[in-house]
Amino acid sequence: KPRKGSKDPDISENAIMIMPKTVLNRFVSSLDVKDYGELDSCLYRFYVGPKRIAICGPFLGAPQAVLGLEKLIALGAKKIWVLSWCGSINKDVHIGDIVIPTHAFSEEGTSQHYPLDFEPLPDKTMISKLKEELSSQKIPFFEGPLLTIDAPYRETEEKIKEYQKKGALGIDMEISALIRVANFRAVSIAGIFVVSDELFSGKWKPGFSSPKLKDASSKAIELIFKLSIKE
Repeated sequence: KPRKGSKDPDISENAIMIMPKTVLNRFVSSLDVKDYGELDSCLYRFYVGPKRIAICGPFLGAPQAVLGLEKLIALGAKKIWVLSWCGSINKDVHIGDIVIPTHAFSEEGTSQHYPLDFEPLPDKTMISKLKEELSSQKIPFFEGPLLTIDAPYRETEEKIKEYQKKGALGIDMEISALIRVANFRAVSIAGIFVVSDELFSGKWKPGFSSPKLKDASSKAIELIFKLSIKE
């Protein structure tokens, strides 16, 4: 179990994990933050912003993201807000749309190392606050499960159809492990995702340079930051 080191910063109970590098860099450049550099063998950067809110990222894949989450928990974080992107596998969910994960199907390898005797879920109160804030800003959103995988080039047509039948809205590479570890460590977590690409048609449609993705990502991270400051 990770521990707080003598040189580690003091942080508040609220922390923010940002998966995409472009979103992280753009966000921290707009804030007065202290940069603690790269942690855990240079796998991600760690910042402390206003009200001692920790902000860290970028992350790609469950193992790396869990390293960051475990560090945050060791430093005292109890409410972790996640901002990420996902690929849509639902024909009604398009690039630039916002998704709130209600739970996640795990096909990554990290979760099995954190055994639980109950279904891991994001925090209901945090989800309610996300939805209330989105609604108050008149930002439309979807809510439902995501599929978390390890192999981005194995998002096969058969796999997509299988999880479409289960109601999954999209695919990512971290959230199922993050939810499980948070449950295992008895802390709260919730995420807000922006659709970066579409997979539901059987053909991949990337949207990584889309103005809709950039705009929605900016709105999403500002929303999370607002909620973390309020807490």
